Amino acid sequence: MEPHIQEPKTDYRPLGVSGLGGWLILVQIGLFLTVILLAVQLIQFSLPTMTTETWELLTSEQSDYYHPLWGPVIIFETVYNALFLVFGIYTIIAFYSKKSIFPRLMIMFYSVSLAVGIIDYLLLLQIPMARELEDGSSIRDIAKSVITCAIWIPYFIKSERVHNTFVR
Repeated sequence: MEPHIQEPKTDYRPLGVSGLGGWLILVQIGLFLTVILLAVQLIQFSLPTMTTETWELLTSEQSDYYHPLWGPVIIFETVYNALFLVFGIYTIIAFYSKKSIFPRLMIMFYSVSLAVGIIDYLLLLQIPMARELEDGSSIRDIAKSVITCAIWIPYFIKSERVHNTFVR
């Protein structure tokens, strides 16, 4: 009878830091806040605007507030908010499932948010009434989005924690 040789157990856990802690806590907070704010934006502003006299006021050629871009801008913002809400929820699910696609989703999340913010701002500048109402908050939002991209996109590309956590 041959003696049974037991092979050493291999530890497949990633080396270094991993898990949903560290700076990823801020990512979690940001994702949840974004989803909540998008839902509020849709419920309080976007959907009511499309179904009320506000829509008629902005899109009817007989109105003093009419501009041909109001309709497309309102639809663009509503569709974006709805799609981004769904995308945000999917991203949260990928986060807690530790899916390997999560870092790419976050890079898309930040990049698309910045691109849409710029597009929306440029569209609104074409509408005189919207341009008059611009108080600088849109530029501040774009600047925040640029800073967010500058910080978080490299983090998701280079972070050891991200690399070790999102492996499924």
